[in-house]
Amino acid sequence: MTPQQVNQVQESFIKVAPIANRAAALFYGRLFETAPETRALFRGDIDTQGQKLMSALATVVNSLGDFEAIVPVARHLAKRHVAYGVAREHYSLVRSALLWTLEQGLADEFSPALRAAWEAAYSALSEVMIASAYPASQQPRDGTDHDAGANQDANGAAKYV
Repeated sequence: MTPQQVNQVQESFIKVAPIANRAAALFYGRLFETAPETRALFRGDIDTQGQKLMSALATVVNSLGDFEAIVPVARHLAKRHVAYGVAREHYSLVRSALLWTLEQGLADEFSPALRAAWEAAYSALSEVMIASAYPASQQPRDGTDHDAGANQDANGAAKYV
């Protein structure tokens, strides 16, 4: 992510924060509408889950300037999600629901540039989480790692170029 994209995401999230409950409801409504099979992953109260989502999102957004600081938390969260039944494929479904939610909440302010900034932020986070949660799926079928570290730093975190 570029510094400009970090600023765009952070500034736009300031506008989403006041409607956090509505944004969470929109997000889960969209996720369950487009991927009904994901509803089974959520066993508790969805309003409480929405509060957790928005809190986690705020933490990530506020840490984008120092992304490496949240990488250990993201890795731990990813491993917990596996225990809940989250599959690698769910990350793209969440991405779509998140972008749709932002588009609804920000309306005309959700420009193509802002969308690209949010996509970059989500990609950075999801790459770290997927690599942590599903390390075997990162390997080619022959068991070798032909591109080891190509998009990661020495600690396995996503590089931002």
